[in-house]
Amino acid sequence: MDLAPDLQLPSLPEVTLRALEACHRDENYRTISNIVSMDTALVARILALANSALYGPGTRITSVDQALTRLGTRRFHTLVLTAALRQLLFELGGDEWQQLRDFWRHSLTTALTARALATLTRYPEPDEAFMLGMLHNIGELIAIKTPAEDAKQYYLNQQNEVAAALVDAWGLGPMAVDAMRYQQALPTELRDAGHLVKLISLATRLALSDAAGIAAAATVFGLSEELTREINRRIAHEVAGMATSMGIPLEGDYDGDSATQQLKQTILQQALANQALGLANLNGPLDEVLPETVNSLTLVTGLPALCFSHSDDTLVLRSGTMGHIPQLATAAQPGGSVLTEALHSRAPISLGSRTPTVLDRQLLSLLKSPSLLAVPVVVDGRCPGVFALATDRDSAPAITELATLFTRQLATALAAQHHGQPLPDEADDLGRQLARERIREQIHEVSNPLTIIRQYLFQLREKLNDGEVQQELDVIREELDRAANLLLQMSQSDSSEGDTDRVDLNAELKNLARILDDSLFSDGQHQLGLELCDQPTTLQAGAAPIRQIIINLVRNAAESLPEPGGEVRLRTLAPVWQNGRTWVELEISDTGTGIPDSVRDRLFAPVQTTKGEGHSGLGLSIVKQLMDDMEGIIACRTGPEGTSFRLLLPAAGHENTETD
Repeated sequence: MDLAPDLQLPSLPEVTLRALEACHRDENYRTISNIVSMDTALVARILALANSALYGPGTRITSVDQALTRLGTRRFHTLVLTAALRQLLFELGGDEWQQLRDFWRHSLTTALTARALATLTRYPEPDEAFMLGMLHNIGELIAIKTPAEDAKQYYLNQQNEVAAALVDAWGLGPMAVDAMRYQQALPTELRDAGHLVKLISLATRLALSDAAGIAAAATVFGLSEELTREINRRIAHEVAGMATSMGIPLEGDYDGDSATQQLKQTILQQALANQALGLANLNGPLDEVLPETVNSLTLVTGLPALCFSHSDDTLVLRSGTMGHIPQLATAAQPGGSVLTEALHSRAPISLGSRTPTVLDRQLLSLLKSPSLLAVPVVVDGRCPGVFALATDRDSAPAITELATLFTRQLATALAAQHHGQPLPDEADDLGRQLARERIREQIHEVSNPLTIIRQYLFQLREKLNDGEVQQELDVIREELDRAANLLLQMSQSDSSEGDTDRVDLNAELKNLARILDDSLFSDGQHQLGLELCDQPTTLQAGAAPIRQIIINLVRNAAESLPEPGGEVRLRTLAPVWQNGRTWVELEISDTGTGIPDSVRDRLFAPVQTTKGEGHSGLGLSIVKQLMDDMEGIIACRTGPEGTSFRLLLPAAGHENTETD
């Protein structure tokens, strides 16, 4: 079979666009890896390059994470960009778009099912099973982009051999080749086959969600019908969530032309920003180089711009693109203007409909513009300068996107040029990140038996009538709680975190939800839900106390739920103004039976635990102490239909005043 290992295959434009945006936002490697892993064409490109002769003989690469370590994210980013450019060359019709969407759903469903089965049956490399699940029907993808009908039908008829030939060319090993070749073998023929072969064959059948797949699960691995249907249900829910996050409709007609146009616009913008940046001389001291780049920014946006440098608590106007530049300097402390707010928030700020300050009016006069946008340049965690751009209210969103793209690329170039520090995409840094991820996974594994022990202790306590023994069991449960909390906090600790006084609440909730879901909600009887706002949720607080507060309250809420049934929901809202301050609100609610009267009177005081009946124990007193330490506010509402804790956490950027 004559197939080039480095195939040029179509992707859903929504996935390519999201991967490209993640690269240029300098998202962490895990986020980029998760996006790329959703797409068969991108996976094939990465495996082909990572296992190519370019890197010589070595360990075979069987996952996107491993490929990312070998390639380094700079080369990885380039690969995603070239894949995006090639995506524009594919001209697909209506039927082909539908086929591509359906192919994406089936391949992703198979991959997730293969990984779930690998974990369930203790296969040592679940990521390898996921990867092969993504690739098992790659012949269908080749057929979609093949114009000749006879060739198209050939690839559809020979899918097993097509996948086997490519996996062999990529050097993934004979067992992986066999998994592709025998994926359609009858279940009765697989009883004594290799573990990986059985995983992929069963995953392909279960992805169809029919009775034959249910029966095959019993034949191949002895799985019960109830368990198999639960796996199907969870995978379908996960695929639907991924599709929603990508903006991919799974029902009805699908046409990728709109997303392709957006992808084309993004690529052109990035190319334009790179080209303009290349015209600037980045050699020399930072305070001299930055003012020189204002011309490049105007080339990108087509709008007049000013450049302010930041040093010694002062913002000084250094350059501009509208003729004579007057002498203008202002204190860098927050004063209400978009310029100083952008400096301190490290985010673009548009004047919009807000009332301009005197400094805002001065800048509007210099720019001869009805509105303006301030965009900070953040290099290695500090802000050496801020650009001010002329805008109007209608064009502000598009200009913000383009100016932000330019300043991010400028910051990356300045960091490499002037500080000599390795960029965050070097392979050794990725290796450390992967090592930390493995440690987190091991900690999660330790947490699971702790949770089981706690549940058995609770059941044993209910069977005993001896009050003293019950108190002793309560002490054991409290210590197990403390150990579990420490493990969860360790799993989230990261010595590379630069700013220990700020934390993104939404990001913490997403990370903790995955861990808590595994340890407290894995039985399927209870649900953990997230309802996160779209606004920034950066807190003026350390990560450790925030994690401890969330863990304590969610654990209490989970233990108050009826058996079976019930939900714990985490909701964020920002910004919230109260008592003259800006807050981020976190609400943790449950559908339990409410807090007993005996506990309610001394809710936040240390009391003897009664967790079998409601929220209490030392956990809430610790939560109250942590909230007081960060000057936050906590309130509780409880009743027969459940309990809700409302937390007001200090938003980043708020300065304490005498009236706080």
